[in-house]
Amino acid sequence: MSCLVCKSEIKPVISFGQQPIANGFLTPEKFKEEYFFELKIGWCPKCAMVQLLEQPKPEMMFNENYAFFSGTSKYMAVHFEKFAHTMMDRYVKGPNAFVVEIGSNDGIMLRHFKNAGIKHLGIEPSANVAAVAKKEGINTWVRFFNAETAKEIVKEYGQADGFQAANVMCHLPDLHSIAEGIKILLKPTGVVAFEDPYLVDVLEKVSYDQVYDEHMCLFSATSIQYLFNQYGMELIDLEPQVTHGGSMRYYIGHKGQHKVSKNVTHYLTMEREKGLLKAETFEKFYHDCEKSKTDLMNLLKSLKEQKKRVVGYAATSKSTTVINYCGITPDLVEFISDTTPIKQGKYSPGKHIPVLSSEKFSSNPPDYALLFGWNHKAEIMEKEKKFTQGGGKWITYVPKVEII
Repeated sequence: MSCLVCKSEIKPVISFGQQPIANGFLTPEKFKEEYFFELKIGWCPKCAMVQLLEQPKPEMMFNENYAFFSGTSKYMAVHFEKFAHTMMDRYVKGPNAFVVEIGSNDGIMLRHFKNAGIKHLGIEPSANVAAVAKKEGINTWVRFFNAETAKEIVKEYGQADGFQAANVMCHLPDLHSIAEGIKILLKPTGVVAFEDPYLVDVLEKVSYDQVYDEHMCLFSATSIQYLFNQYGMELIDLEPQVTHGGSMRYYIGHKGQHKVSKNVTHYLTMEREKGLLKAETFEKFYHDCEKSKTDLMNLLKSLKEQKKRVVGYAATSKSTTVINYCGITPDLVEFISDTTPIKQGKYSPGKHIPVLSSEKFSSNPPDYALLFGWNHKAEIMEKEKKFTQGGGKWITYVPKVEII
């Protein structure tokens, strides 16, 4: 198989086994027809891109039943507000400014541009979350972004000052069409800003649950620079983010149009030093993942033998990878507590652990809560002080399996 970015031959890293659609929470009558595919990643020794070797069709993952709404996290709402204002302070200015966001979800970020009176457009392929944005008066098209979509946008609205995405670019297999579309869409002085889970953080934290069907790629400065250089664009800055357990925000512009920050050289050098172009780095990641799996299963089995109740906390997309890779079944984890109404009363993809409301968690607290939403740890711990003060304990597996 050839690399999505540079077409070099990619090297297999690890298989996480047969996995279902990560956000495919389902009811019992759908169990027999549930779709599975082999979740495995490869690494490109030329541009350092880590990518899925197989991905389900986009329509299977993003549709009118999509189960993730950005607005359910207060922490992420604050983060996106800051992201929007950063763009308005730096790049999207003036009465004629225009910004486009892809994967705009329920409009959690674009609402700030709308409130500032800035022309905006969201491109969101999942009709149910797009409907929420539209209801709030946020201009949204229900479709996927590519070069053709970019031409349609330019024809109707003109070129954009800003192009944004948050935890979306890594979902897209046709990166060349995306980059081509951005080049078409962006004004000569326009700027792209997008953020996604950062490969270096995934490797160092052994956060293998960042790998699931939607996450086609794990980016780094090295791979992003390589991709956009092919389209006459360049990295002009990078800013690390704490979101999603370790993300990177990339700023990109047309070559020669913006001053390039020293951060670009810093991160490119650091990534080389950390071995992103060396096979042994990914061999170590494979062994680290296997150890994490063994340690977590040994702990859950031990707690079962002690007749302790364990409940999962947060029915995340990430949890699907962990549950199915490790083989976590309802006899080990009683149910998963989640605040998202569309998931409640359904079952987790693959292993079919019940998903119940957070009221069930608080009314009959377990002995242990398995923290699937570890990337929202601070927000969750603040919310669940009563559980902890009552003697409840938390199990986490990033960066290592431990009880806290």
